[in-house]
Amino acid sequence: MSDKIYRQLSETLDTLPNGFPVTDSGVEIKLLKKIFSPEQAELFCDLRLTWETAEQIGERTGRTLEGLEEMLLSMREHGQIQGISLDGTIIYRMLPWLFGIYEFQLHHLDRQMAELNEEFLPHYLKQYHKNRPHGFQVIPIEEEISSEQECMPYERVSNIIENSQSFMVFDCLCKKEQGLIGNPCDKPLEVCMGFAPIPGAFDNSTHGRAISKDEAKAVLDKAEEAGLVHITDNYQSDHFYICNCCGCCCGVLQGITRMGMNASEVINSHYYAVIDEEECTACGTCADERCQVNAIEEGEDVYEIVPEKCIGCGICISTCPSDAIKLIHKPKEDILTPPIDRDNWFEERGKVRGVDFNKYK
Repeated sequence: MSDKIYRQLSETLDTLPNGFPVTDSGVEIKLLKKIFSPEQAELFCDLRLTWETAEQIGERTGRTLEGLEEMLLSMREHGQIQGISLDGTIIYRMLPWLFGIYEFQLHHLDRQMAELNEEFLPHYLKQYHKNRPHGFQVIPIEEEISSEQECMPYERVSNIIENSQSFMVFDCLCKKEQGLIGNPCDKPLEVCMGFAPIPGAFDNSTHGRAISKDEAKAVLDKAEEAGLVHITDNYQSDHFYICNCCGCCCGVLQGITRMGMNASEVINSHYYAVIDEEECTACGTCADERCQVNAIEEGEDVYEIVPEKCIGCGICISTCPSDAIKLIHKPKEDILTPPIDRDNWFEERGKVRGVDFNKYK
């Protein structure tokens, strides 16, 4: 089978602001072949980042509606594109590789795909983390933000919950992948969440389980108790997911834990933790059981935060028996304000990467 259409698909994905790097080994082509048929790859390259109906896609591309609707529905089912039902009409759009196509492979993931992604991920992260704006931001444990500190809406997990009308929970793809390649994780698996601003958006979803707002809050509580980090897109609004992440499996946090990058290179965070030396009893709970990015080390008498690794998640605070740790908001000059929404993120990122993705708008 010719690789031509898959190289075209690779180029299309790399033209999107998120990027999709070429490797010497060609592992990215193997991944695309695993996920897309040639016909699906060709159709993907004709789609856009903005929502369209099947009729609009057909008119714009010259494709006949017969067969097109069936293929779009199949591609939505297989996580190759995004599709939602709005007032009885399904609208579609292309997805970037991350966060996008790969995450939607949760129910199609097997050992071969997991191994291919494990090989590709370092190449992807290297290019992804070197460009701005950041792809992801940390949402701290809200109860650990003191009332004296000014907090923006996008820094509060409750803001995402209250601005949503539909909720879904699904298994963590990263934990599933690591389990398939022989690195099982003992953290809770069904903890990642999707959100939508319209009711009933996930009622017939095959990608996860529709839940209520109260159940969504309970999932967040379970994640915090397990020491998982809340991560979402680096926007101020229009958030449609929260991943609850561990340092051993998370593809994003691996930039810190496995690739040795500073936290500021990997993820946008608005807080940092500090340990009061007078209150710390050197029990080690924060370092041994809670911190997911190895940002706490044992000093001579007390434990100390490693500033360049701290992501300001607040996970270390809730179980400190001596209340010795606090979450501090970064000063304004050190804050990287997220883009307003997804479209603004695309525009800013596209300019930084120097890619012209106008044909996909």
